[in-house]
Parts: sequence; structure tokens; C-alpha cells
Amino acid sequence: MSPRHEVLAEGVELWCGDMLDILPTLGEFDACVTDPPYGIGADKAASKNNGKWGWTYYGETDWDIQRPDREAFDAIRKQSAHQIIWGGNYFTDFLPPSMQWLMWDKGQREFSLADFEMAWSSQRKAARAFSYPRARALQDGKVHPTQKPVEVMLWCIDQLPTDVGTILDPFMGSGTTGVAAIKRGKAFYGIEREPKYFDIACRRIGDALKAPDMFVPAPAPKPVQEPLL
Repeated sequence: MSPRHEVLAEGVELWCGDMLDILPTLGEFDACVTDPPYGIGADKAASKNNGKWGWTYYGETDWDIQRPDREAFDAIRKQSAHQIIWGGNYFTDFLPPSMQWLMWDKGQREFSLADFEMAWSSQRKAARAFSYPRARALQDGKVHPTQKPVEVMLWCIDQLPTDVGTILDPFMGSGTTGVAAIKRGKAFYGIEREPKYFDIACRRIGDALKAPDMFVPAPAPKPVQEPLL
């Protein structure tokens, strides 16, 4: 069966299916900003602690049983010029050493979850940190166990070269990278395996398209290589 494909606007396309099947058909992108499954059972932990210490149970799924294979990261690096990959500390055996790491400081210590999260970056630039309180992150309307705040993903995009026009997220989840890309006037292409979260991503990114910033141009489509005569 063909993967589900939604075109929400010119330069904004989403696919529901396995990224290893879909990504090779899409060509190249300026940047990939993504948050893959870490393989730590984040989809299961909330079921044991629902209502305690800030945990919310989002329903039983199996998306975080294991981390993606090396093949997924090889494909990402092959088809994008720049990469920012959250949870990079879980994938150091798949990713080369890098000068730049990005850190989201959650502004709270001695909590049941990590004080901060780390993203591997392909760029030869200084490491950077962004402070954004966990409590403010919840105001995004969290609908996914590992959903990043929109502000964190906006900050990620701002770390990329200014001429980046197309952004890929092959582990789209609930679509936060797409929302941030729209807010920055970037074309966005997302892939999500779980139909439940794909539908949520379609809705959230669609809502972002309906409320554009008047000072930010609309996303431009990915250039198409014309055949040589």
C-alpha cells in the first residue's frame, strides 16, 4: 500500500509511512531538523506514572521500543546539507564527532526526567545552549510524550545558515518542527510512521499555515531539477 501523502500548501508536504521507504524518493534538502525515537520506552513510561510528577499517558504504542538503525542516519546525512538531531547522545555510534552540540536547558533540577537534552549538529560552529522552562513548554498543548516546544525548534532553525530554505523531519511526531519551519517561512517536508501522530501533525501544521506572520514570507517549494537537453 502506498504511503499516505498530504500536500498542505505549496512547499509543505507530509507522508505517513516508514522513512526508509519514503526518504530515498524525495531528493535532497537544505537541512534536517529531527527528534528520532531514542529507544528508551518513552511511550511506555507514562502508563506507569500517569498523573505523577508531571507524567501524562498518551495511549499504548510501540514507537519507542528501539532506536532507528544506522541506515536511517546515513540516509539523513546523504540527503540533507545540514543536520540537527535531537537525542544525539543516544546515537554517537552512528554519527561522527562534531564541533557543535545544542542543548535545551529545561530550567529545573532533580526532576524525574533529564535536566537538559542534547542535539548533535553537523555544523562546525560553537556549541550553544537555550534555556526554556519545562513549565512553559507544557503551554504548547503537549500531545506527544516527547514533544519538543515550538520555541526550542524555532531556536534550532535559527542556528542554521540563513539561506536554508527546505527543512526535512523524517521522524515528525506531532509536527513541531513543521510548525517552527512555517513560522520561519521555510518549506517543510515531514514523515511520520504512526497514523495517530501523523493526523495530529497535519492539524497542527495546518493551523500554523492559517495564522501566518505578516513579516515572514510563505514557504517556497523545493526546487525541481529540470532535465538537461
